[in-house]
Amino acid sequence: MFDDLRRRYVDLAQPRLGSEVVFATDDFFADKARLIAPEPPVFIAGKYDDNGKWMDGWESRRKRGPGHDWCVIRLGVAGRVAGFEIDTSHFTGNYPPGAEVEVCRSDEPNPAAGWVKVTPRVDLHGDDRIYVPVDHAEPITHVRLHIYPDGGVARLRVWGRVEPDWGEVADGAVVDLLAVANGGRGIIANDEHYGAVGNLTAPGRGVNMGDGWETRRRREPGHDWAILELGTFGRVGEVVVDTAHFKGNYPDRCSIQATRRAHGAPDEIAAQAEAWPVLLPEVKLQADTVHTFRDELADLGAVRFVRLNIYPDGGVSRLRLNGTVVR
Repeated sequence: MFDDLRRRYVDLAQPRLGSEVVFATDDFFADKARLIAPEPPVFIAGKYDDNGKWMDGWESRRKRGPGHDWCVIRLGVAGRVAGFEIDTSHFTGNYPPGAEVEVCRSDEPNPAAGWVKVTPRVDLHGDDRIYVPVDHAEPITHVRLHIYPDGGVARLRVWGRVEPDWGEVADGAVVDLLAVANGGRGIIANDEHYGAVGNLTAPGRGVNMGDGWETRRRREPGHDWAILELGTFGRVGEVVVDTAHFKGNYPDRCSIQATRRAHGAPDEIAAQAEAWPVLLPEVKLQADTVHTFRDELADLGAVRFVRLNIYPDGGVSRLRLNGTVVR
């Protein structure tokens, strides 16, 4: 299930989009910021700090009076939420028995009003992970997680789609049509052994080899590929392929196919992609380099989906598709 969520949505609460936990009623045992850390939660036996056992998540102290604990996450970009992943990994005798989620759209860092409940109170279990789908049509900017009455949650993922306001983009303005902050996303790749395809759309340059898309060493004929969706229909005028940090494992070559329409599940889109027109013909790549291609690009008009082919295998840190919005 969780792999399927990653193929269909992005985590709107990821810190590299600018999201942060702006408030918690109590985070005595474990810092609220760890609730949205991008790495899977870990348990470190024997690790303690001044307040007790170190835990990888958000944990409040034992409540001795009425009420319950809650925290607020401000999303870095507005998005339409599809559901919430609540992960209590490694919290066994200290997890909250129940949780509930509210959302709102606000310009305030920590809104006091405007909250809408989008889940019932759900039961939680120790060292577990659940997905709670929601039906909420409006884009949101904030999430409020209530836990009853206290305890620890390792991670909260807010799965959904970024909803940029393309009306604020001037006609003819050049933007990165594939950036996750502009609604771009990775859909599927034939291999993600060392790094997820979604990293290709992330902000900035990769911080290390793990912050990119990397396949295993191919020992059979063929090549590897990844399919991504632009945030909107756009005409691509520049392709940037960044192999930052990939030195002994960068692809020898790459090419890109693109199309205006695709439909179905990720596997179905992957099958369609084999016949898409070529946007960028096969070009040579180098280690740890920002490659920029303009004159090589075919004029395919407005496109929405791309397939990045790498030959034969290896790692790419970022893919940028700079162009103009087609309304």
